[in-house]
Amino acid sequence: MDHGQDLASIEREGRLKAYGALALVGICLIALAYVGWRALGGGGGASAVGGKVADVRLQDAQGRPSSLADYRGRVVVVDVWATWCPPCRASLPEIAKLQLAADSRYAVVAISVDDGGFDTVLPFLARNAGLGLTAHVPQGSGALAPLGEIRGIPTTFIVDREGKVAAQWSGYYPGRAEAELKRILGS
Repeated sequence: MDHGQDLASIEREGRLKAYGALALVGICLIALAYVGWRALGGGGGASAVGGKVADVRLQDAQGRPSSLADYRGRVVVVDVWATWCPPCRASLPEIAKLQLAADSRYAVVAISVDDGGFDTVLPFLARNAGLGLTAHVPQGSGALAPLGEIRGIPTTFIVDREGKVAAQWSGYYPGRAEAELKRILGS
């Protein structure tokens, strides 16, 4: 029996066990994130498209409360994200660019759903100061329920001038938020 071959088999088996353990940890993290979303009120309905979302309650970094009703008359891009989410981090430069360019026709509201709220979000934004992003967090349990079920993050909503969801998608698709915004604005 070749000892080199036995050692290779043992190493291969060890790597397979390690990959299996990592996969199990990943599945557990996904399941935990889903349970957290449900607890935040993300388990309302299947889709918010066509639904009114004025009652979504937010809080800014200074603790001031607001709601999506405050934006009535303007189109609103609502981006639900978290600091630990790689696709969210990839999408944030685009969201920040739209937010910085906002005018009287539209607004961009970035809502972080990190468990630590601003204790987690503010250090992230400080490390990524070049983004220029202004963030909000949900104001209490169920604050995002009017948005319906959020099945993944990032999830982006385009809310029309009447406060109804005109478009919704999960995941990051470069350029989609800007294209949907232009479509809804009619420009």
